[in-house]
Amino acid sequence: MPAIGNSAKTLRRSVVAAAALPLLIGALASCGYGSEAKKDDAPKANVAADAGKKLSASEVRIGYFPNLTHATALVGLQEGLIAKELGATAIKPQSFNAGPSEIEALNGGSLDIGFIGPSPSINAYVKSKGSNLRIISGSASGGVKLVVNPAKIKTLDDLKGKKIATPQKGNTQDVAFLNWIAEKGWTVDPESGKGDVSVVRTDNKVTPDAFKSGSIDGAWVPEPTASKLVSDGGAVLLDETTLWPDKKFVITNIIVSQKFLKEHPDVVEAVLKGTVKTNEWINANPDKAKASANAKLAAEGGKPLDAKVIDPAWPSILITNDPLAATLKTQSEWAVKAKLIEKPDLNGIYDLTLLNKVLKAAGQPEVSDAGLGAK
Repeated sequence: MPAIGNSAKTLRRSVVAAAALPLLIGALASCGYGSEAKKDDAPKANVAADAGKKLSASEVRIGYFPNLTHATALVGLQEGLIAKELGATAIKPQSFNAGPSEIEALNGGSLDIGFIGPSPSINAYVKSKGSNLRIISGSASGGVKLVVNPAKIKTLDDLKGKKIATPQKGNTQDVAFLNWIAEKGWTVDPESGKGDVSVVRTDNKVTPDAFKSGSIDGAWVPEPTASKLVSDGGAVLLDETTLWPDKKFVITNIIVSQKFLKEHPDVVEAVLKGTVKTNEWINANPDKAKASANAKLAAEGGKPLDAKVIDPAWPSILITNDPLAATLKTQSEWAVKAKLIEKPDLNGIYDLTLLNKVLKAAGQPEVSDAGLGAK
């Protein structure tokens, strides 16, 4: 079974191409969910210094979460690496705290491209009968951990009867945890979260306070929430990467409105050139990239993450262009098994044509859509 794991490795120096698997819609990491979108006016990120190149759109609206699992967006915007590829096309960034609100913006025409987890991507694609989005690239793998109160929980078997938080019902972490519970032979009602383990759906922004107060005994969460809990006395009991083949699974995708992709493929290609160059820079300069992501988070939230949080969180996330499509397929199967969704038709959810064009031009290996590409 693929799903969660031990400790994670340092960010790699080369952008990865692979495949593996679990589900997400969390908060503060492919997961920091709330409901409001916030427009980002960071001057460095919005317009390229060389604004001479003319593309088919005057602006592109890009959404992301203020989470470390969205490091490609954080660093790419902070360093101007995406804007540089867009020439005269301005970036209009928006930060979101929830997958549903980002999907709503994409569906409503107020967002063109977004960084988001696999679970909301699947749900939105299925609900629209394949008409509203395409996944055009990967962005990150890993960065999800089960952190517990070590005074109450010392082994995985001790989770029975305890209260464990996930970011949101049906989000990637929630589905992965429900699948793990089922693999243990325990039962939980997916709607209420009640059962052999109490699954408490809690916004990642609230989870640290709930943990400190004792109202939850642990949490299956993305970074940096996991490391925040550790800094508050928690202990990592399981790292999700250890449950996946090759220790890789998609945590963040890049999606695009099908309408925008059809009307402005040159702009989408320019954004992908920027994300590929960003990922290459992140993997070649992990310490500088960590500082850059933290600076962007500080601009979002008013203060940077403490070193005791970001230092252990950062190396547990693998930055990659590969969407790890086979793992998204597995995550959707887990959601079906948990009775959260009906068996979905995911054919056409990926369109990696432009990404592979960019990768080939950059001398990097092309990536696979695991047979789920647009025909």
